[in-house]
Amino acid sequence: MKAEISIRDYQPEDAQVLAHIYYNTIHRINIQHYTEEQVDVWAPASSLEAEGWGKKFSRTKPIIATAENQVVGFAEFEPNGHIDYFYCHHEWIGKGVGSALMKEILQRAKNNHIHHIFSSAVSITARPFFEKHRFKVVKEQKMVRKGIELTNFKMERRTV
Repeated sequence: MKAEISIRDYQPEDAQVLAHIYYNTIHRINIQHYTEEQVDVWAPASSLEAEGWGKKFSRTKPIIATAENQVVGFAEFEPNGHIDYFYCHHEWIGKGVGSALMKEILQRAKNNHIHHIFSSAVSITARPFFEKHRFKVVKEQKMVRKGIELTNFKMERRTV
């Protein structure tokens, strides 16, 4: 049986949970496509500290997905059509959380007459999900963090 996924706006008390989703998804899911060294520079232990996230999220106001009374994913959608952070709880991958978040993003884009949406840093792991939602790769990128190279993709799609 599929759990019902609800979408709501960010609340300040979400910051710690979102930090854990970010860290755990990278370390437990993205590790399939990246080395331990790569995930450690992408999501160091310090990324579990809520304070910095609270400041960021109070500005970006991520879209929150919930199911069974818990936060199971989040996405940041900016007024220019940019999708920044897009993460699902590692135990909820493949259960419709990402699709629910993407549906909400597409609805917000439509409501705000945004005809082009894009993400500037889609991971190797997330690329098939974005392609399933009609995004196309614009460019493969090599990003360097603390001397460690990570591959990601700039992807985009039209909304109309």
